[in-house]
Order: sequence, then C-alpha cells, then structure tokens
Amino acid sequence: MLQQKLYFFSLLLCIALCNVKIINAQSVPAAEENIENLVTFGADAETSWGDDDFSEVYFFLIPENQTEPVYIRVYDPEIGGKNDEQQGDFNTVVNFSVYGGFECWSNKDAQNIDPIGNYDSGNLLASMNFDNDPKYDDAWYTFGPFNPFEGEYIEKFGGRVFKVIIDGKSGDDGNLYRLFLSTSANENKEVEGGNIFTYEYTFRLSNDINDISQIYPFVDDKTISVEITNFDWDNDGYIRINSVQKNGMLCDLSSEDQWIRNKFPISEREKNSSLEIQFIKKRTVLIKNNNVVISIKNQYGEALPFFSIPIGGVPVYSPKIKMKAISNKRTN
Repeated sequence: MLQQKLYFFSLLLCIALCNVKIINAQSVPAAEENIENLVTFGADAETSWGDDDFSEVYFFLIPENQTEPVYIRVYDPEIGGKNDEQQGDFNTVVNFSVYGGFECWSNKDAQNIDPIGNYDSGNLLASMNFDNDPKYDDAWYTFGPFNPFEGEYIEKFGGRVFKVIIDGKSGDDGNLYRLFLSTSANENKEVEGGNIFTYEYTFRLSNDINDISQIYPFVDDKTISVEITNFDWDNDGYIRINSVQKNGMLCDLSSEDQWIRNKFPISEREKNSSLEIQFIKKRTVLIKNNNVVISIKNQYGEALPFFSIPIGGVPVYSPKIKMKAISNKRTN
C-alpha cells in the first residue's frame, strides 16, 4: 500500500513540476482537453438534450504536504447569461455543494456514476444555489477557504480529497460552467501537486468543426478490460481511443438519448497509465451545442476516474516491434 501511495504522489508531483506546457491544469475542463465548459441541466429538462441525470460529481485532490488553505472556484455558475443553454424563459436553479471528511470519497456510492444512495456522503462544508441572477454571469464565485485537513485522507492518492456535487434542482435550462482548484480566493493560483477527477464526464463539445477534444481516464494494475460508454453523441463525428498500445481505435457511437457501450482489452503495458479518449467533430456539417456524457468501467463494473492532469502524462503510442536476428552464415 505504501508503494502504491508513493507511486501516485510522485507522479502527481512530477507532472506538476516538470510539465511546463500545463496552463490552468487544475481547472476542469483542463486547457489541454480543449473542452470549453461542463454542463448540468435543471431537473425538469429532457435527457435528450445531453445530460443523463442532471447531477455531476468532481473530486479535488490536495497533496498531504499542502497545509495552507485552498479554494474551489466556479466560473459562471448562474443560469441565464451568454454561456448557458436557454429553453424558453430562464427558470433553472442549480446547487453547488462542497463536502469533506469521512467517506467523502471512500463511500462506494460517491464513486458511482449515478446520483443514488449516499453519493452526497461526507461533511457538508459549503452550499449555494444559483439561478439567473446576473451577478455571477461571466464571473467567478469562490467557495472556501478550506483547511486541507477538512478533506478525507486517501492513502493511495497520497493526499486529501474534497467533493463538489452539482445538482440541477429545478427548471430545464443548461448551466455551462468551469471549476478551478486554487490557493487564492480572488484568482486562479494552482495548488502544487493537486489534481481534479470525476467518474462521469458531462460536457459540451466545441462549435468549431476543426476542434479535437480529449479526456484522460486512468487504468490501474487490476484492470484487464474496460467498458467505455458514450451518451447522446448525436452523430457529431467520431470517438477514438489512444494509449501506449492503441492507436486510434474507434468507438461505436450513441444516437440521441441513447447509451452505447464499447469494450476494449487492457494489456500489461497499458496498466498504471492513462488512456486518451478523443472526440473529433464532423467536418461536413456543424452540430452546434452538442452535450455528451462519457464514463468508463473496469471488468468488475467499477467506474474509473478521469483526471484533469493525466496520471503518467498524455499517453504516446509506442508500438512494440519484434526484431529477428539475421544469420551471417553463407551458403555455398
């Protein structure tokens, strides 16, 4: 267990210190994902609009050497401005809540992709409802400060975890927003060695037909196969899987308000590394404002996490070429 803990922590620290290309890496969506916004609809919306359950859960990992307060910031949390999806008159209320303490993450319901059971486990630290009040349109709202020791200590992550739940309470509009883990209440300053992860990613695809987006699930050493699920793809291009051993394997695609599951084997080389799931827009016809849901499970039906900073870095395809010696002997 100690070895696993050191593995996770050293990877996180190495990525934070060495990958100078990372900008706003502790945001979700991360800059490298090329995803503009997350999305949560009100509870009265249609699932065919691209949100399967009107609830999202994100975990914020704080390294155990972090002793100064941290903040969780939300960009554009209101529902009624230029970034949101309107359905008739704006009438939606969405709640953002922050949890810490015992079973914040370790309760199995918290790691489920569905908002059932004790998914809101832990100690409620802060909560706020947002509607169409223009005060937070195109602006930041900050939760905190939080003492890192208020999070749940998770040995295998080498740090403490806070949880943010976003629930659509009423109405039918779509709330588009972003999240950031910060050491400042007033600006986005990264927590060195921190990370953000989720088990179900609900987001809006770009409206640029030339864009490619990507997200990074982590595959642990117990995984021998994965089931990747996409919801409500709406014929918007295609989805492909990359890894150190997979080079652009294509997924079957979901139609409107439909789930599609794809199974892939995991090799020894792919264990303890991240996969890359790419989303390539259709180049012939622009599908605008397309919201989709992605999840991934192992062979036991356990959800696997998507990290904003991919564990082990972005996977690079490296084919294993078998070499055969050629004899130098001459024949007469």
